Amino acid sequence: MSRMLYLFNPENDLALANFTSNYTPPASAVRMARELAVLPIWFAAQDKEPYVIVKEDTNEKPHVGDVSNADVKPIVVAEAEANREPMVIAEGSVNRDFLNRMKEVLPLQATLISYSDIASFPDRRIVPWGWNPSLARRLSDHGASKHQLPSTEALERLRGYSNRRHSVEMLKELRGHDAGFLGDARYFTGMEELLTYLNSFPGDKALKMPLSGSGKGLIWILDQITDKQADWARKVIREQGGIVAEPKYNRVKDFAMEFYLDTGAVRFTGYSLFRTAASGAYMGNELLNDQRIVEVLSCYTDSDSSHRLSADSSYCPSPDLLQQLKEWFVKELSNRFPHYKGYAGVDMMICDTGGGYKVHPCVEINTRMNMGVASRLFHERFVQPGREGRFMVDYIKKPEGALSFHHAMERDYPLEVKDKMVASGYLPLTPVTANTRYIAYAIVR
Repeated sequence: MSRMLYLFNPENDLALANFTSNYTPPASAVRMARELAVLPIWFAAQDKEPYVIVKEDTNEKPHVGDVSNADVKPIVVAEAEANREPMVIAEGSVNRDFLNRMKEVLPLQATLISYSDIASFPDRRIVPWGWNPSLARRLSDHGASKHQLPSTEALERLRGYSNRRHSVEMLKELRGHDAGFLGDARYFTGMEELLTYLNSFPGDKALKMPLSGSGKGLIWILDQITDKQADWARKVIREQGGIVAEPKYNRVKDFAMEFYLDTGAVRFTGYSLFRTAASGAYMGNELLNDQRIVEVLSCYTDSDSSHRLSADSSYCPSPDLLQQLKEWFVKELSNRFPHYKGYAGVDMMICDTGGGYKVHPCVEINTRMNMGVASRLFHERFVQPGREGRFMVDYIKKPEGALSFHHAMERDYPLEVKDKMVASGYLPLTPVTANTRYIAYAIVR
């Protein structure tokens, strides 16, 4: 197994859109990166191998409710197999409560070392949430070797792969194969054609930046576009070369197909059933295996047996719409992203048309790590077989609100662990302190 360094940088989509080496993310993104920094421990371990957590250098005391409970020195959780552990680069502080909870379910070694120690591991592949120029510069400044970082050409290619224009074009191809699919996203490079489209039909619409993700870079137009929204659209077109527009759909289920791409080779890694807020922001994933997810989705997709997906114009009844979609994406992702290596998620949704349910087969494509993959790997490796639940990421604005929530969940849903796997209850996936705002956790039933 190749040895790797993992890094959680949730600001990636914004940084990739900015595409400068000196990009400064908003304070909210910085805070999220810090408070959820250890999240990779739940998806970095390959086949339950040992691994290491890496901590940012700081002269400040950890932000914990009880400073005496802080632990900033290396912590050995269990014996590790020599030279086989992936590493996780993290910037946040952790406390003993979190480490003790982690020991209950992880038969691995966890060590806190300095972020700047990256230079000590020049042969390890760095695997961030996503690559962008500012991250590459930051890692370089901390001593990462040249061969550990993507070239300028590779970053430019990745930026092109991440553009929503791909999802617009692939949706159009899918609609051409099967009129039963839903979705009519358009890509515009000028305001005049955009306004003509928006005024061509009634109802609410969505405008999306070509480069953004996770519910960001999106605004809702309530019937008619306002002057302020038009100014926003002009700025997006000027800075990113275009803008995406589509009708608002009556969404009833969000789901995704997850793939792993390796320079032309594509394999399907599983389904993801997730929840989003009205704004489109990610809220959490259902912890279900593929069979259960397909059962849930089939309640909607099987309602119309006329769905089909064919490579030509001939009629080809599909016994399984989801299977046909999966096979189509395996082929098309290989053709469209031949040089990409890493996870890619294709977001989809089931919508109520008023006359039945239809599948929107390509809402967007995320060419980076994503919460759907993270939740799947957590479910497979750390949850007892046959158990289900939810994998959640939340923001709690009220001071000490996250800590109060944490204590209430511990009381109401006590954790039960069997054979180093979660059998039921509440498990915090990141440290929770008096100053925490962003929390990640799982509830298993």
